[in-house]
Amino acid sequence: MRKPIIGVSCDSLAVGHDRWLAAPEEYLRPLVAVGARPRLLPSLGLESAEDLLDGIDGLLLTGAVSNVEPRHYGGGGEAHCPPFDPGRDATTLPLIRACLARGLPLFAICRGHQELNVALGGTLHPRVHALAGRLDHRAEENQPPEVQYAYRHSVTLTPGGKLTSLAQGRGQVMVNSLHGQAIDRLAAALAVEAVAPDGTIEAVRVENAAAFALGVQWHPEWQFSEDPLSLALFQGFANAAKSANP
Repeated sequence: MRKPIIGVSCDSLAVGHDRWLAAPEEYLRPLVAVGARPRLLPSLGLESAEDLLDGIDGLLLTGAVSNVEPRHYGGGGEAHCPPFDPGRDATTLPLIRACLARGLPLFAICRGHQELNVALGGTLHPRVHALAGRLDHRAEENQPPEVQYAYRHSVTLTPGGKLTSLAQGRGQVMVNSLHGQAIDRLAAALAVEAVAPDGTIEAVRVENAAAFALGVQWHPEWQFSEDPLSLALFQGFANAAKSANP
C-alpha cells in the first residue's frame, strides 16, 4: 500500500525583505512517523481548492501565530485581533469545505480547529481570556517551549464520541492547550468532542462526515509519541487517509 499524501496548510511569514510560505516542522514529523507523506499547500489564495486537493489523500490544518480575520465570521471592529494572515484565510476556508465535500479525511489543530468552525458557519471569541469565568489559555510569554507546551488543564470527553474511542474509553485527558481565541457559536455541522473546565470547546467532529474529520484546540503534535491520545489521533488520521485512496 502506498503512503498517503497529506496536504498541510502553510502560513505567510515575513523573513527579511521576502515573504515565505511555510509550515512548522513539528506538524510534519508526526505525519512521517505514522506512514504518511506531507505536501505543503501554498497559502496564496490564487489556486482553487479543487486544484489544491488533486492528488491529496487528507488535509492537516496546523496551528499558527495569526488569527482568522473576524470579517469571515461576521465580527465587527470590536473583534480586531491581529496578527492576520489573509492568504491563509483565503486558502484554508474554501479548502476545508472542498475537502469535506470530497469525503477526504481532515485533522485540524489549534488555528485549524477555529478555521474549521468558521468555514462551516460558526463564530469565534476573539479574546476568550477576557470573558467572565474563562481561563487564560494563552501561552506564558518568555518561557521555554517545554513550559509553554506542558499540560495546562484537563478536558472532558463526550461519552460515545470519536475522541473517547481514541482515548480508550477515558472520560478526561490532560492537554497542552495554547490559544487566545476559541469557538463561540458552534457550526451546525459540528458536534462537541471535548470541553475545558471553563466551558471552552476544545475539540469537535464533523457530523455525518464521510471520513475522519476532527478538530482539537490543543497541540498533539508536540512530543506526540509520548502521549497515547496524540499518537492515536495522528495514526487514526493517517489510517483514514490510507483508506481514502488505497
